[in-house]
Amino acid sequence: MLFGVVQGGRYKATRQESAKLIGSLPFAGFGIGGGFSKDDIQSALEWVIPFLPEQKPRHFLGIGELDDIKESVKRGIDLFDCVIPTRLARHGVLITAKKRINIAQMKWRTDKKAPDPGCHCYTCQNFSRAYLCHLSRAGEMLAIQLTNIHNVYFYNKLMEKIREDIKKGKI
Repeated sequence: MLFGVVQGGRYKATRQESAKLIGSLPFAGFGIGGGFSKDDIQSALEWVIPFLPEQKPRHFLGIGELDDIKESVKRGIDLFDCVIPTRLARHGVLITAKKRINIAQMKWRTDKKAPDPGCHCYTCQNFSRAYLCHLSRAGEMLAIQLTNIHNVYFYNKLMEKIREDIKKGKI
């Protein structure tokens, strides 16, 4: 499947011109790209979404913060890609619904609880915060792998919840 990509930076007229042209072409779907600051993300969507066919998928390139995903779905975005879950895992950070946890901090070294209680991923079902802390502080690659398993699982569950909310008419 070939996607056309809308660009235009922080310039409304340029983005809209790009969206009109790309939206008129027979692509299977559309990407919305470009460098965004936190303040620009939703404005850029408001500028271009009206010019992209609703029946074709819209992919917001490089967006992965949880609040940005939720807001973007409300504006008509279907797909996302982002390095955040893996990048954070490389730095020992677990993503949870309540907060991010830096598992290498000493405060976790004796904590026998699951990394994210209530999570059903492989990591949370089989390992403790203390073990992940040990692996991370020892520089073991397994720390990154287990943290990444959790973070990607967390994002998959988030997207499942968003799909359910769409079906229920909550979004």
